[in-house]
Amino acid sequence: MAYKIENLQLKNFGMLEEFQCKEFSNINLIIGENGTGKTFLLKALYSAVKTLEEYKRGDDITPINDILSEKLRWTFQVDKLGDIVSKSADEGLDFRMKLNKASLEYQFSKSAASKVGAVEPVRNGKDGDSIFIPAKEVLSLFSVILKSREIDKAFGFDDTYYDLSKALRISPSRGKNFTVFAESRKVVGDVIDGKVDYDENSGKWYYRNKKNQKFSIGATSEGVKKIAIMDRLLANGYLNADSIIFIDEIESALHPKAVCQFLDMIDNIANEMGIQVFITSHSYFVIKKLFLIALKKENTVKCISLNKGKEAQICDLHDGMPDNSIIDTSIQLYEQEIEEVL
Repeated sequence: MAYKIENLQLKNFGMLEEFQCKEFSNINLIIGENGTGKTFLLKALYSAVKTLEEYKRGDDITPINDILSEKLRWTFQVDKLGDIVSKSADEGLDFRMKLNKASLEYQFSKSAASKVGAVEPVRNGKDGDSIFIPAKEVLSLFSVILKSREIDKAFGFDDTYYDLSKALRISPSRGKNFTVFAESRKVVGDVIDGKVDYDENSGKWYYRNKKNQKFSIGATSEGVKKIAIMDRLLANGYLNADSIIFIDEIESALHPKAVCQFLDMIDNIANEMGIQVFITSHSYFVIKKLFLIALKKENTVKCISLNKGKEAQICDLHDGMPDNSIIDTSIQLYEQEIEEVL
């Protein structure tokens, strides 16, 4: 059985003063207006998952407190860890995450400097390599991201960008790949009408279309670069059945048709291989497409709707969509159009 996040409880974690989800699905959609904490929630989960993956890996004996502290600091880009605690909170931050094969619980206060205070004892880490795909593409900034972290050791690109750049640096493997991945790569190739590759000698990315014409990555559209990232991760063996994929604003720089194709690929990976996926979005097309995917089977897509000052709404999209401003705005525009026409 693949590793999956089963439930989560947060308290005083940045913009998320109180959050609880008792059951996640293979595909989990997080929606909400700006400032409701969608990306914050995604990064909270990611930093915890990556901590478990790095703990006791190989011959590494680094204490989990140290791994977690570094991961939080570089993921949230804070001078001191206490800055992650909700500004209005009287109490400290509390994080509790349970996977089917592992768990992580920790707490710290606003006075925390560079170390997480209390971390519950962890028996074992987590297998696999998870990844976070940010809203902005990284291929154009690939060398800059690596230099800023590995040489300059400076804030600017958080750990989601750095971890992704390191994963992309791995060359495609020539061995046997998962059938689902191979099928997904065909979908990617059709969406971007070619492929994106890395030139080891020049240290640069380039795009080659199906007519074998080669272009610099700077002359390539944002959407092509974003989808090509997934192709590279499927090809180089970084992702496997134990990975968890986090995608921030999946619709960013993508045409609605490409969004739908991308989500079909995600559906294939999530439900054929059991890989868990977390997605944030503002897009009506994303919600509608995932709603159609969810109609095929119960417990396929969980929707988490975040609202300022209110408790999060959590539902199975198979049962219908929760109240949210994205749908409301779309309906208002439709009603306004009908009114103007009539």
